[in-house]
Amino acid sequence: GSDDIIAGNVSKYIVLPAGYCGQPKKGHLIFDACFESGNLGRVAHVTEFEYDLFIRPDTCNPRFRVWFNFTVENVKESQ
Repeated sequence: GSDDIIAGNVSKYIVLPAGYCGQPKKGHLIFDACFESGNLGRVAHVTEFEYDLFIRPDTCNPRFRVWFNFTVENVKESQ
Protein backbone atom coordinates (compact mmCIF):
# COMPACT_ATOMS: atom_id res chain seq x y z
CA GLY A 1 0.00 0.00 0.00
CA SER A 2 0.94 3.66 -0.06
CA ASP A 3 1.95 3.51 3.61
CA ASP A 4 4.78 1.00 2.97
CA ILE A 5 8.18 2.21 4.13
CA ILE A 6 10.77 2.25 1.36
CA ALA A 7 14.20 2.24 2.96
CA GLY A 8 16.71 2.36 0.09
CA ASN A 9 17.12 2.95 -3.61
CA VAL A 10 16.98 0.34 -6.35
CA SER A 11 20.41 -0.46 -7.76
CA LYS A 12 20.63 -1.80 -11.33
CA TYR A 13 17.29 -3.55 -10.75
CA ILE A 14 16.13 -5.63 -13.74
CA VAL A 15 12.33 -5.79 -13.96
CA LEU A 16 11.12 -9.06 -15.49
CA PRO A 17 7.51 -10.01 -16.29
CA ALA A 18 5.82 -12.36 -13.81
CA GLY A 19 6.61 -15.97 -14.60
CA TYR A 20 9.51 -15.14 -16.93
CA CYS A 21 12.55 -17.39 -16.55
CA GLY A 22 15.81 -16.86 -18.34
CA GLN A 23 18.23 -14.12 -19.21
CA PRO A 24 16.90 -10.56 -19.53
CA LYS A 25 16.18 -9.49 -23.10
CA LYS A 26 16.09 -6.09 -24.77
CA GLY A 27 13.04 -4.34 -23.38
CA HIS A 28 13.37 -5.78 -19.87
CA LEU A 29 14.09 -2.45 -18.24
CA ILE A 30 16.90 -1.84 -15.77
CA PHE A 31 16.22 0.87 -13.19
CA ASP A 32 18.94 2.49 -11.12
CA ALA A 33 18.77 5.16 -8.42
CA CYS A 34 21.92 4.26 -6.49
CA PHE A 35 23.53 7.70 -6.68
CA GLU A 36 23.33 11.01 -4.85
CA SER A 37 19.77 12.40 -5.03
CA GLY A 38 18.40 9.16 -6.49
CA ASN A 39 15.05 8.34 -4.90
CA LEU A 40 13.45 5.33 -6.61
CA GLY A 41 12.63 2.80 -3.90
CA ARG A 42 10.72 0.05 -5.72
CA VAL A 43 9.54 -0.92 -9.20
CA ALA A 44 6.71 -3.28 -10.16
CA HIS A 45 6.08 -4.62 -13.69
CA VAL A 46 2.49 -4.11 -14.87
CA THR A 47 2.71 -4.60 -18.66
CA GLU A 48 5.42 -4.31 -21.32
CA PHE A 49 4.79 -0.55 -21.40
CA GLU A 50 3.64 0.11 -17.83
CA TYR A 51 5.47 0.00 -14.52
CA ASP A 52 4.50 1.11 -11.03
CA LEU A 53 7.27 3.26 -9.56
CA PHE A 54 7.51 3.91 -5.84
CA ILE A 55 9.42 7.08 -5.01
CA ARG A 56 11.11 7.43 -1.62
CA PRO A 57 10.12 10.53 0.37
CA ASP A 58 12.43 13.50 0.63
CA THR A 59 14.86 13.12 3.54
CA CYS A 60 14.01 16.50 5.03
CA ASN A 61 10.27 16.36 4.37
CA PRO A 62 8.85 12.81 4.46
CA ARG A 63 5.27 13.95 3.71
CA PHE A 64 6.10 14.95 0.12
CA ARG A 65 7.31 13.19 -3.01
CA VAL A 66 7.47 16.08 -5.46
CA TRP A 67 10.49 15.06 -7.56
CA PHE A 68 12.13 11.92 -8.92
CA ASN A 69 15.64 11.02 -10.04
CA PHE A 70 16.63 7.64 -11.50
CA THR A 71 17.92 6.11 -14.73
CA VAL A 72 16.42 3.51 -17.08
CA GLU A 73 18.45 1.26 -19.39
CA ASN A 74 17.90 -1.60 -21.84
CA VAL A 75 14.92 -0.08 -23.66
CA LYS A 76 13.92 -1.36 -27.07
CA GLU A 77 12.76 0.73 -30.00
CA SER A 78 9.21 2.09 -29.57
CA GLN A 79 9.07 1.12 -25.90
